[in-house]
Amino acid sequence: MSNPLFDSFDLSPELHRAIEDMNYTESTAIQAQAIPLILSGKDVIGRSSTGTGKTAAFGLPAVELVAASGSKKPQVLVLSPTRELAMQITEEMRKYSKYKQGVSIACVYGGAPMDNQIRQLKTANIVIGTPGRLMDHMRRKTLKLDELKMVILDEADEMLNMGFLEDIQTILTETPEDRQTILFSATMPPAILKITKQFQTDPEMVDIQSSQRTISTIQQYYYQVPQARKMDAINLLLQFNDCKRSVIFCNTKKMVDDMVEYLNDRGFKSAGLHGDMKQSARSQVMQSFRDGKIHVLVATDVAARGIDVENIEAVFNYDIPQEFEYYIHRIGRTGRAGKEGSSHTLVCNYKQVGTIKELKRFINAEIIESPLPSPESIMHKRREKFISKIEKCLALEEYQSWGETVEQIAQQGYEPKDIACALLQMMSAKDKKLVPAFKGPVAANRTDRRGGKRVVLNVDIGRSQRIGPNFIVGAIVDATGLPSRSIGKIDIFDHHSVVEMFENDALTVLENMENATIKGQPVTFTLSGVKPKALYKQGNRHEGKHGANRPAFREKNSRSSYREGKPSRKRSNVAV
Repeated sequence: MSNPLFDSFDLSPELHRAIEDMNYTESTAIQAQAIPLILSGKDVIGRSSTGTGKTAAFGLPAVELVAASGSKKPQVLVLSPTRELAMQITEEMRKYSKYKQGVSIACVYGGAPMDNQIRQLKTANIVIGTPGRLMDHMRRKTLKLDELKMVILDEADEMLNMGFLEDIQTILTETPEDRQTILFSATMPPAILKITKQFQTDPEMVDIQSSQRTISTIQQYYYQVPQARKMDAINLLLQFNDCKRSVIFCNTKKMVDDMVEYLNDRGFKSAGLHGDMKQSARSQVMQSFRDGKIHVLVATDVAARGIDVENIEAVFNYDIPQEFEYYIHRIGRTGRAGKEGSSHTLVCNYKQVGTIKELKRFINAEIIESPLPSPESIMHKRREKFISKIEKCLALEEYQSWGETVEQIAQQGYEPKDIACALLQMMSAKDKKLVPAFKGPVAANRTDRRGGKRVVLNVDIGRSQRIGPNFIVGAIVDATGLPSRSIGKIDIFDHHSVVEMFENDALTVLENMENATIKGQPVTFTLSGVKPKALYKQGNRHEGKHGANRPAFREKNSRSSYREGKPSRKRSNVAV
């Protein structure tokens, strides 16, 4: 049974006109169920995977509400886990409101000038932002929520995973009790359910889930590759698939930079996206990707939140993501709107092969083991492509103007066949990228490469500055692009805090957070000489409700221990 058309929704003519401009016709399942409920004023819990049209599901009713109110004060507040997603939501909602009078939208997030945001907030009746920056504006009194009519939490589980629970609770507490509260989340962990009980009134549940967690139009493959040859493997896969637009995911910012350098040195048009980049640089990269000037986008998981670019043909996982839910989010960049797509994941040891098997059970879909394409198969595809182009040119008779040139060359004693072969060689050399050679079968490397030994970082901010673990987690994730699960135990003292991490991740933190701030205060991260186990001796920690070695202060805010080896499969921690 098909979903209703957009023109059947009870929306104003101005909104229907904007929808028509965007070529929306039939609604998605989440839109079909959520839009009427939100328009009727009900609180809504929406559970749906990425790429299902959630922004329109809450954005269209939000614009309708604001236009009807006529107020110049904030009427709608949208909370987003990352600045990229906040910007994407803003862009879409501006499209929805293009014909609506009196709708003003402000987007606020960290890493951007405060002055510009303050000017926007003076007239904005729709405010979209990340929890940390919204809190900053609330403290400065530049954002007042006393007349708010609607609050929307998008990707709520991801915000919780990044440590924003306290911020969300604080923000919601400052809003009017009679507001309408909309929550969208890919998963429903206990913390999400707690928020719904505390801040929603008789919410309607819209659950768009299937037994298969990934889109059926995406063909999923994995390849066993020696660790030292992973970049060459990506090279082969890119050339064989010959995509006009694709995304490569890496687990660290440094790997993103290394991958981009490798690809550009070999003739690919690629660019990176990670949390260490200035916002202006991120925006420029994304625009170039949309415009087709960049064919390959290399990104970390956090930086890629909010990527919504049409016609991404393939996704390549240089690293297995550290959370299974991240895998779903990654490959959801392709295969959208009924179009076909493919995902390709590299594994480099037998333990990772086992992880792939568990991942298959988690998503309830097949991930096919496949050999890497050989250089010979790539050259064969190139020849087939040349033949197709030549046949098309011959059919259109666009070659006639070159007849005199060919005759001139033939008069020098060359055969037509030799002339044609020389021209093909010239064409091939012009477009040719270096094809790395893999000799023999490609087997997995048995070495289990983790992040090195565990170490402890000191950061010179603590309880006296009124910070919790979520502030430290959010700062590290935003600055480095590391997943939140790479951060181990956090202990907060009066004037400093300590963070346990694997050594490689700790070096990434030190490299990227020289000029970092937490809660607006400059901070310095340094490598401690204390061994991780020494932190928990002499009564520093005690048995907590989630197991041993919980901190003696504010148990509910402590970070949990490392999950060594395999990624976590807990659905409650990561958004799609």
